[in-house]
Amino acid sequence: MLQLRTTILRHLALRHLAVRHLAIAGLAFLLTIGPGFAQSGDKPQDQSGKPGSANQNDVAKDSQRKVDEFAEAAQVLNGPAGNPECVWLGRRVVQLMYRDDLDTAFRHLDLYDRFGCPGGHVQAAFRCLTRFLPEIDDKVQKSLSDHVHVCWINPAAQPQATAAAAAPTTSGNAAAAASPAPQPSAPPQPAAK
Repeated sequence: MLQLRTTILRHLALRHLAVRHLAIAGLAFLLTIGPGFAQSGDKPQDQSGKPGSANQNDVAKDSQRKVDEFAEAAQVLNGPAGNPECVWLGRRVVQLMYRDDLDTAFRHLDLYDRFGCPGGHVQAAFRCLTRFLPEIDDKVQKSLSDHVHVCWINPAAQPQATAAAAAPTTSGNAAAAASPAPQPSAPPQPAAK
C-alpha cells in the first residue's frame, strides 16, 4: 500500500512539473506572439514611415520593455518571486487589488498560488504600493504599473527615494523637491501612573 502511494505521489509530482514547464513555455509564447494578434487584418500594413509604422515601433518597444522587466525581476529577486509567471500574475494581482477588483484579484491569486509563487511577496508589494498612493496618478499612463513594478522588485521601496530620483532638475526648486518629506511624529503616549 505504501509503495502504491509513493508511486502515485511520484507520478503526480512529475505531472505537476511537466504542467509547470508547459505553462511557462506557453506564457513565453503568448508574450512573444501577443502583439501579432492585436493587429487588425482588415487594413493593409503600411511600411512607408507613416503613423502605422510608428504604432508598430511602439508595440515593439512595449514588448521589449516587458521582456526587460521580467529579466530585471529574475536578476534581482531570488526564488520563485522572480519567475516570469510569478512576476506577471503577482503584479496583476497587486494592480487589481489597487483598483478594488477583488473578485478578479482572488482568481488571479489562485493561479499565482497554483504556480508555486510566494504569497507573502504579493502582500509585501501591495504594502509597498500603499506607501506610494499620493504619487499614483490615474491620468498618467503607466503610473500604476510603474509603481507596481518598483514595489514588486523592491517591496521595501520608499516614496522619498523615488521622488528624489524623479525630481526635475530644470526647475529652480529641484533641491526642495529632492529633500525628503518630514515624517509624522509619534502619537503622544499616556502618562504612567
